[in-house]
Amino acid sequence: MIVLAACAAWSLITAAAHEGRPEGMLLAVLAVAAGYAAGRISGALLPVAAPCAAAAAGLGLAIATPGPQISLQLGHTGATAALLTLACGAACCAAWAARPPALRLALRLSGAGTAVTAALLGSTTAVVLCTGVLLCSLATARVRRRALGLTGFAAAAALVTGAAWAIGEDALPGGLTASLEGQLTEHRVLLWHDALRMARADPVLGVGPGRYGELSPTVTQSLLPDGKPHSAPLQQAAEQGLTGVLLLAVAFCWVLYALLRSPRTTPIALTAGAALTAVAAIASIGNALSFMTVTAGAGLLAGFATARPLTSGEPDTVPVPARHPGGHLGS
Repeated sequence: MIVLAACAAWSLITAAAHEGRPEGMLLAVLAVAAGYAAGRISGALLPVAAPCAAAAAGLGLAIATPGPQISLQLGHTGATAALLTLACGAACCAAWAARPPALRLALRLSGAGTAVTAALLGSTTAVVLCTGVLLCSLATARVRRRALGLTGFAAAAALVTGAAWAIGEDALPGGLTASLEGQLTEHRVLLWHDALRMARADPVLGVGPGRYGELSPTVTQSLLPDGKPHSAPLQQAAEQGLTGVLLLAVAFCWVLYALLRSPRTTPIALTAGAALTAVAAIASIGNALSFMTVTAGAGLLAGFATARPLTSGEPDTVPVPARHPGGHLGS
């Protein structure tokens, strides 16, 4: 709550300094907090049914998302891809929480169904990410130290963010930049250039929340502008300075730390970490976090994975040796 309160307070400070509009940031913080609280409560009461319902809801929202502005390609919004990834993560978490083998298999098949749905919708990004989350979830059966996996997720998110920043700064070799521009589109790269130009103009406070669209030449010349740079870290840098970027990074690192300390089993914690890292990667090169369904869904999944179930029926992947009455471990 301290981290989320700091994010909200800083958006108000930067808005006051530059007459910005902090409503979007405040709504995002509220959505994450509400989703996390709902996930903690429902995950404690219904550790299997709650993530199942969330997965179904996420899949339905992804299918029902309308309009060309919700394009699934890189270089456009990744909201649908993020919803499918969160749905896959929730289904896999429910599978690890279930006891009956048949139910566990059915839930894993439903997780695989999100990748099939992504293919039917034509989203290569969602197919890759959902498949990656599913494979990571299966691989966690052999993992005993979740810290190593969570550290890898943090490194992956940092790598994607750093790559986006380097492209915006034209810091990559020409051939690599040209190849990535073909996937991201030249328009997206120009948006990133504008964002970093604003960040350099005022690295402490930025230009103010909600003001990127007003000051970006690329946005003003676009036929269908949405006023976003399509990168959460770069939008924070442009509108709220480097402090905003730092707060965004701290919020993500806090989620990983919460998963590290979670009372749930290691496969559940790492499965949620994989899905949330995938969403972070989408947000680094898209505008997924501009949609309340995505921010609330991310908070909900984090809540499921950190809840302490009131029932004691959740299976443990690591057998615990039985103790004799005298206190010695059984053979």
